[in-house]
Amino acid sequence: MPRLSKVTIQLETDLLRRFKDGFSLIQVILGPRQVGKTTTILKILKEYSGAFHYVSAESDLNFSSDWLSQVWQEAMEKDNECLLVIDEIQKVQNWSEQIKTLWDRQKVKKSSALKVILLGSSSLHIQAGLAESLTGRFELIRAYHWSFHETENLKKMSLSEYLKFGGYPGSYEYLKSSQRFQDYIRNSIVSTVIEKDLLIQGRVRNPGLFKQTFQVLQRLPAVEMSYTKLLGQLQDKGNTDLIKNYLDLYEGAYLFKQVHKYNPKAFRTRLSSPKIICMAPALLDFESKEAPDFLGLCFESLVGADLIRSGLEVYYWRQGDFEIDFLVKVKSKIIGIEVKSQKRKSSNSVSAFKKAHSKSQVIYINFDNYQQFARDPVKYIGRMGEL
Repeated sequence: MPRLSKVTIQLETDLLRRFKDGFSLIQVILGPRQVGKTTTILKILKEYSGAFHYVSAESDLNFSSDWLSQVWQEAMEKDNECLLVIDEIQKVQNWSEQIKTLWDRQKVKKSSALKVILLGSSSLHIQAGLAESLTGRFELIRAYHWSFHETENLKKMSLSEYLKFGGYPGSYEYLKSSQRFQDYIRNSIVSTVIEKDLLIQGRVRNPGLFKQTFQVLQRLPAVEMSYTKLLGQLQDKGNTDLIKNYLDLYEGAYLFKQVHKYNPKAFRTRLSSPKIICMAPALLDFESKEAPDFLGLCFESLVGADLIRSGLEVYYWRQGDFEIDFLVKVKSKIIGIEVKSQKRKSSNSVSAFKKAHSKSQVIYINFDNYQQFARDPVKYIGRMGEL
């Protein structure tokens, strides 16, 4: 992993702000593997002036909830106001219930005032625990793949290079060897996430089909794809409910995101065919990037990922043959985002969109203005939306 001292990533900025302001709630850091969550927190702990206790459940051991009681006690033995950091919390059995018990006991007895930070890389599993047991007791900090802006500061990578290699800083030392780069992504990222974070949860009945689904998604950036058509590209038998579940699992691991068709009626939005957005270009099929059309789709997917990371609600718009790549809502205003790359589309789409949404506006993102957009998508859209 490259040293973070060369670049202040957003996660570090957010954490330092929380430390400066102080925090009375549990801090939960969620994000994909290998993007610097652990490295960042360890870097901050080196400069932390108070007592702290860092532990990790990242191993093949079977961690029970009793283990949490043990590490909680170890932290209290260091100092009643110790900072307790627990990494890979999702690996601990019944972690949310035990953390709730320990946290509430501390509040009632007032025997200690531990500060607690939890780190995890399985969104679905952790968020279920947060909703079930820790409501009102935590603040959430999201970590993301390294953006183009952060990567450029570290490696001076061009946008074209980022579309091939971007997202995982640990892979950047292999840019001169495409084979080593692909091996790193396949073995250190994809296989680890699938085997350790997803299959181990026991929610996948057909591991072979699950892995096939990932391989298909690697070739579908920014492509609108019905569940039935996606199922038709797989060699093994399955059903659409199974595919929906697989997509949810990959989304929960921060690998892909489903963007749905915009419809004022929310239930129809949820039923629409999703557009598949890859959250890091490095995950997409490497050999296919030699084709200009595919690289254009990679760029559209990148813009979609930037919009998702910004916290906006993101959709796509379609009416018959007319399509707008993305649609976001800023306050009460509907704004269409058209990504200009290698893909050619009918110019009538914008006219149809504005006719359907008379007060809407369309913003165009291309290779020339992408860097301005990527530095702060919300600010950029807000500024362009006023024109």
